Amino acid sequence: MELRQLSYFVAVAEELHFGRAAAKVRIAQPALSNHVQALERELGCALFIRSTRRVELTRAGEIFHERCVGILSEVDLSAEITRAVAGKTIRQIRIGTVYPATTGVLPAFLGKIARKYQDIRIHISSGNTGDIIRGLENGQINLGFIRPVENIGSLRFSSIAHERYLLAVARSNRLAEQAEISIDDLRGEKIIAFNRKNLSYTERYFNEKFEEYDLTRNIAYSCDDTYSLVSLVSAGLGIGFAPEWTEGLPNRAFELKAVRGIDFRIGLGVAWNKEDPTASRDDIVDIARSLARPAR
Repeated sequence: MELRQLSYFVAVAEELHFGRAAAKVRIAQPALSNHVQALERELGCALFIRSTRRVELTRAGEIFHERCVGILSEVDLSAEITRAVAGKTIRQIRIGTVYPATTGVLPAFLGKIARKYQDIRIHISSGNTGDIIRGLENGQINLGFIRPVENIGSLRFSSIAHERYLLAVARSNRLAEQAEISIDDLRGEKIIAFNRKNLSYTERYFNEKFEEYDLTRNIAYSCDDTYSLVSLVSAGLGIGFAPEWTEGLPNRAFELKAVRGIDFRIGLGVAWNKEDPTASRDDIVDIARSLARPAR
């Protein structure tokens, strides 16, 4: 069993498509299939369920994938530690980010990194805070731009910004014409909220706030993301709280309004694994922290 075979297997497990996986690892598809079949023969069990329509991991394949990711991450981490001890500069940084960071702090961070480390390779993946934390813990991600978390174990977090959420109302809604909106004005409206089942930081935050302001009973619709929320608002189905960056969306059919007595802000910051030499050296974290901006 060779490391390259493990990396080939991980590529197929993540793509669930032999053609795409072959292109990803830059080998011919028949050769990739042969490597995976060799692994299955050595292990004595099937790793994938193959059909003409799709490829799926078996239960054994799922467990093997988790182990392979850990092994390959440990190999990469060992290489980086060795390079750090030898005084070598970093060659690659893998960044995980929640969407709000891509419109503000991430471009600024990338600009500073590119100016300081001109030969560095950068890979960016998007996801939710939970996914990014798992990536930091298993070594797949070096730096994460995420919602606030506590410093637990080797995980470290530093706040950068607080994103303000304003009331999104359709231009046809009566509230769009009002110079000032109060909490009482919201009680006669249907509210669009983020889905309670996902239990992300943002969803928990708004669930608590709606309960605090006695607005929970007004929730009529739910959705998983900001784009869906403003789409429902634009269709005139209700009102909802959206981040300020949505004001820059093209062809928007809604207005963002402040509500007297309500100031909704959700934190955004940088997280890293203190055991990861890539994030912990060469001022990477300090560069990210330098992006901190005061709340408006």
